[in-house]
Amino acid sequence: MSTVAIHPSVDGGVKKGQSGFGGGTLRCLCKSDPVEVRVQSNVAHNHVCGCTKCWKPAGAAFAMIGVAPRDKIEVTQHAEKLQVVDPKAVIQRYACKGCGAHMYCRIENKDHAFYGLDFIHVELSPESGWEEPRFAAFVSSIIEGGGAVPDQMAGVRARLTELGLAPYDCLNPPLMDALATQCAKLSGVLK
Repeated sequence: MSTVAIHPSVDGGVKKGQSGFGGGTLRCLCKSDPVEVRVQSNVAHNHVCGCTKCWKPAGAAFAMIGVAPRDKIEVTQHAEKLQVVDPKAVIQRYACKGCGAHMYCRIENKDHAFYGLDFIHVELSPESGWEEPRFAAFVSSIIEGGGAVPDQMAGVRARLTELGLAPYDCLNPPLMDALATQCAKLSGVLK
């Protein structure tokens, strides 16, 4: 069994989302004047992510992140507190300057397979019903990020499997297929 804290939203077990859930409001961690983002849909492809770029709650080895349509996401309070973490990154992560929480992450490249989808952290919402995380991505990356040492990884993968979160060292097969399909279309291999 792993002694690594995966993420506070799943460490006690994965809670199933609600069918037909229509979204909610994300709030940064600032005690006053929090950034608020209204999401008018549920997420898809919710997962825990071990990459070194995603925002993680204190003490967690993994982030929890899903995607929602870009046109269903709107900053409704304190947009002035947002800044892009790394302007050169493919995924533009909009973080609160006060607390550091990533409020939404956007791809501006129209040729990218995930263009039109924004990445969000549903644990920043007080509403329940969001799609549950369904897999674990970039599991090995928690070593790079300091969330685990190599000797712990068998236990981490066992715990993820026990939670019903299939561990991958990339994205899950449907998302990897989407990326490969877009690359094939851009190169002319697929029409």
